[in-house]
Amino acid sequence: VQLAESGGGLVQAGDSLRLSCAASGRTSGSSDMGWFRQAPGKEREFVAAITWTGSSIYYADSVKGRFTISRDNAKNTVYLQMNSLKPEDTAVYYCAADLRAAQRMGIVRDPASELRWWGQGTQVTVSS
Repeated sequence: VQLAESGGGLVQAGDSLRLSCAASGRTSGSSDMGWFRQAPGKEREFVAAITWTGSSIYYADSVKGRFTISRDNAKNTVYLQMNSLKPEDTAVYYCAADLRAAQRMGIVRDPASELRWWGQGTQVTVSS
């Protein structure tokens, strides 16, 4: 599975952004997908995840009520709508995918090694 993120940028606090992650490859349509982020000097952290059917969704507490994950399987694309952005949301955002992984994405200790497929990341910068 190959993943390609897009949609990052520089915004002001309170603004919105929508990230996209386009997936390709043999199992992309049946993979659970998620978003992680990594700020400078910090570990990669879970943001949100969605099962391949879209029936179950998980969020980190820090983004609940502000971010929305969704997917369009016809386009093999997962989205992250980010509203009410804060300076602390500044990070490189990564898309991840794996089979039957949505529920454990929020608890993996070392996501980079425990989840199989990753995108290259897209920078989100929120100014105050």
